[in-house]
Amino acid sequence: MPMSSIEERAKKARDKKARFGSDVDLEAFDVEARPHSEVGAVEDLPSEVKKAALNVGVSLDQKSGGTYIQMDQTPVMARSETEGIEILDIAAALQKYDGLKDYWWKQVMVDQDKYTADVAAHPPAGYFLRARAGASTVFPLKSCLYLGQTNLNQRVHNIIIAEEGSELHVITGCTTPSHVQKGLHIGVSEFYIKKGAHVSFTMIHSWGKEVEVRPRTSIHMEEGSSLSNNYICLSPAKTLQTNPSAYLNGPGAKASFNSVIYAAEGSLDLGSQVYLRAPGCSADSVARAVSVGGDITARGLMVGEVPDVKAHLECVGLILSEKGRIYSIPELDGRCGGLDMSHEAAVGKISEVELEYLMARGLSLEQATGVIVRGFLDVEIKGLPDSLKEELRKITQLQELHGGA
Repeated sequence: MPMSSIEERAKKARDKKARFGSDVDLEAFDVEARPHSEVGAVEDLPSEVKKAALNVGVSLDQKSGGTYIQMDQTPVMARSETEGIEILDIAAALQKYDGLKDYWWKQVMVDQDKYTADVAAHPPAGYFLRARAGASTVFPLKSCLYLGQTNLNQRVHNIIIAEEGSELHVITGCTTPSHVQKGLHIGVSEFYIKKGAHVSFTMIHSWGKEVEVRPRTSIHMEEGSSLSNNYICLSPAKTLQTNPSAYLNGPGAKASFNSVIYAAEGSLDLGSQVYLRAPGCSADSVARAVSVGGDITARGLMVGEVPDVKAHLECVGLILSEKGRIYSIPELDGRCGGLDMSHEAAVGKISEVELEYLMARGLSLEQATGVIVRGFLDVEIKGLPDSLKEELRKITQLQELHGGA
């Protein structure tokens, strides 16, 4: 898409609100970010960046297949440690590959809403990840998107490409240090998963109490490809609005979405949309949500467009406070015969029998509640290497989960 066309469409969509969720006044946030210096090694990163990354389960000191780190709007590190895996900051990738004509603003529309338009209207920042045909990551790629400037509008545009027969594992931590409580994060991500490729993408969020978060994600999937998309948020922002879309365009493509949410406060509106467009495609979406005062809207949409596809939605929530709220919206849209589509949803409280059982063995009420909540949030995620599964299990241990009032 020519740059003039992008700018024109972005300008027209400048005031266009999203289809759902609360609105954000873009003018309330700072546009200019202070620059940062590039670093040559993880050891050279500021300690507050490494600490903030560790709080979202991204240990930058441990071995990885590659690393991308962005501080505010500056990419300070983009390095691959794996043959066949390319990691660049997106501005460098646009220059190297003549504007990424087949990928740039092809999955996410510039004029989807005012947030995508805002990203398009400013200089590009974000990462470019590509697994070449047949390449595989033994250790996951790690990225950290760090918002360290109070009241900044941080704009990110990412491109992820898994070429034919490749395997790509990515873990991304999006976070703020403790002294930054207010800001805006807009993240546009476009995925291209080609024939027979597998991608696992895990995003972990931990934000300040007054940070507004607006990810916009779209995924193109070809024949025999697979995706495990995992979202974990144990320390929510003021508002979150995310609803990634996956388009299963090739026969036998498989997509799995898993969400783990613990909301002590804030308003979180999240879900996924999957369009099954070829025979033999399948998809599932599993959400585990705990509210101890936060307002959670859990959406899920499965659209069956051809026969011989399977889809399942599942959302289970616990409310552990009089002020908590969980609103589940499962949707199935069957557009032909020969479909196998289902959903289930439940919202409740912790079983008194389970609490009494644990307390009889010496645990306090708070300890027993924490054990049950951690077990509830420990979703079995398919398609991940064992090392990454273990890493994700440790993430919930980083947070003090309490039962609320």
